[in-house]
Amino acid sequence: MCNGATSLVFESVPTFPNPDRFWQIVEKFKVNSFYTAPTAIRALMKEGEKWPQGRDLSSLRVLGSVGEPINPEAWLWYHKYIGGEKCPITDTWWQTETGGILICSLPGAWPTIPGYATLPFFGVDARALEPRSSADQPAKDVPVNEQGELCIARSWPGMMRGVFGEPERFFNTYFVQQPGFYFSGDGAIRNEDGYFRLMGRIDDVVNVSGHRMGTAEVEAALNSYTTAVAESAVVGFPHDVKGEDLYAYVILKSGVEGSDALKKELVAHVRKEIGPIASPGKIQFVSGLPKTRSGKIMRRILRKVAAGALDELGDTTTLADPSVVDEIVKGRQ
Repeated sequence: MCNGATSLVFESVPTFPNPDRFWQIVEKFKVNSFYTAPTAIRALMKEGEKWPQGRDLSSLRVLGSVGEPINPEAWLWYHKYIGGEKCPITDTWWQTETGGILICSLPGAWPTIPGYATLPFFGVDARALEPRSSADQPAKDVPVNEQGELCIARSWPGMMRGVFGEPERFFNTYFVQQPGFYFSGDGAIRNEDGYFRLMGRIDDVVNVSGHRMGTAEVEAALNSYTTAVAESAVVGFPHDVKGEDLYAYVILKSGVEGSDALKKELVAHVRKEIGPIASPGKIQFVSGLPKTRSGKIMRRILRKVAAGALDELGDTTTLADPSVVDEIVKGRQ
């Protein structure tokens, strides 16, 4: 806006009255920069390619992704059907607390990789660190291509200065887990080129039989079964033997019917992509997921349903579609 650009803010859901609502707006107003969340992209993938193909999207020059990790399948669909394989995608990582984007792919500056936010912004010293049990332990980067805790080593302009009236809460939330660093609470993988792949919140890590794994990795494996799966959400739930097990909520593509045979196919696919330890113990086919109006999945609700704590779901009236929760509860495995 400081540069005189016109900003269009969309309110409502992208599938009403038809799944081309976004693309109608792009066509009508000749939008050239489009920024949305992976959840919205996956929801539109479910409806098929005919909707964006029926609109003129030639005005688009750059695409953006924000709010959560984008899986490679969604990235490739976005690039092909929305960007026409000509628009760069800038996958951005930031938080309200950071005051701006800290990791992102800059169009034309360096190559992109589907699913990776790529490199830290200029001057930002991002690290993927091993967890520390005490402040006496030295900070240690995780090995290449292994998940660690995303931290920032130096301060930056726009950094949050505190929580009003609660300085101890601010300190304990962001500076205790990794002393000397800003602790983001997100998990990340750093590859051999220094590119970062965001793996979701660290509290979304599940311990199955002593093996720690991020639920985002299991979701990516499920979503890569592109012949049937439109979107998924994976959470942990208590298990008598394993300690925790994986519960997968899966949205199928239009025209695909859920069945026990398909559940077995999905488990086999995850075993192939990651390994037997990542096999979901339960799979529930759903028509939708509980999301905020901004498109973020309310995993707290999914965890409570999976654990059978149905009296602890909390307030669901702020969801984009509260009725989805009732359906999920009725279909609980």
